[in-house]
Amino acid sequence: MSHPSLQIKKAYFAKVRRSNFASLRLAGFQVTPADAERPLPSREAVLNKLRSREA
Repeated sequence: MSHPSLQIKKAYFAKVRRSNFASLRLAGFQVTPADAERPLPSREAVLNKLRSREA
């Protein structure tokens, strides 16, 4: 039996982390299966949005 490579493991956990709808629902977020397919924003875009809210 072969062991999965590190890249396969990373891809699996990224998919599971983004599609963890049960815990998101418990936290009060409205989520759909399509949310897991949407690309995440870049780090810079998130920081810029947060900085604009502070000003």
